[in-house]
Amino acid sequence: MNTSTPAETAKPATTPSARPADASMTARDRQLLTDFGGLARYKEQDMKLVSPTAGESRVVFMGDSITDAWRFDGPDGSFPGKPYINRGFSGQTTPQMVLRFRQDVIDLQPKVVVILAGTNDIAGNTGPMTLEQSEDNIRDMADLAAANHIRVVLCSVLPAYDFPWRPGLEPAPKIVRLNQWISRYASEKGYVYVDYHSAMKDARDGLPPELSHDGVHPTAAGYKVMAPLVENGIAKALAK
Repeated sequence: MNTSTPAETAKPATTPSARPADASMTARDRQLLTDFGGLARYKEQDMKLVSPTAGESRVVFMGDSITDAWRFDGPDGSFPGKPYINRGFSGQTTPQMVLRFRQDVIDLQPKVVVILAGTNDIAGNTGPMTLEQSEDNIRDMADLAAANHIRVVLCSVLPAYDFPWRPGLEPAPKIVRLNQWISRYASEKGYVYVDYHSAMKDARDGLPPELSHDGVHPTAAGYKVMAPLVENGIAKALAK
């Protein structure tokens, strides 16, 4: 109910009580409004990246925070010295990934793309989504890669019993259903499927504490489980 008097309603925008319309917006809110797909994140890096050398088996990892936080190179990296490019973006959903897929994957001319996506769709990070909508977006990325002669590795969504930033959504059975579809679709299309879920789940279809601090994001121990699985998947894709 509006209890303001006409005089109060007519206060000029220059009074101390007036605030810009977006003053309460977070940096992420502003980014979603001005660059929903997040193309600015890797734009300069993509432009500076040279074309693959002859015989280089370049691989691009497309994903969300689980990919974004994965250390590839260095003494503690999972893939030291390998031509693997990380294009993870924390918090992103599959519709956002579709928007940046050409810039951050296709234009980099990899031989293989590794797609790990869906957690934030189920969490509703950019609004409510059905599993079918997630499937459509994963399908679009995979088929767009294949149309550009890039071999596809589709990964299962990691197990999660609950989301700490959005509790109560009961994601575990939804993740299982999405993974069942990803596995079937990969088989139908001849893509490689990497099953992280079966190797990492606990009795509740969640991510156990020995592999994650928050039940969603892997620790170094979690990535140690994932690395050989995806390496095997990449090798299969390159052999096709």
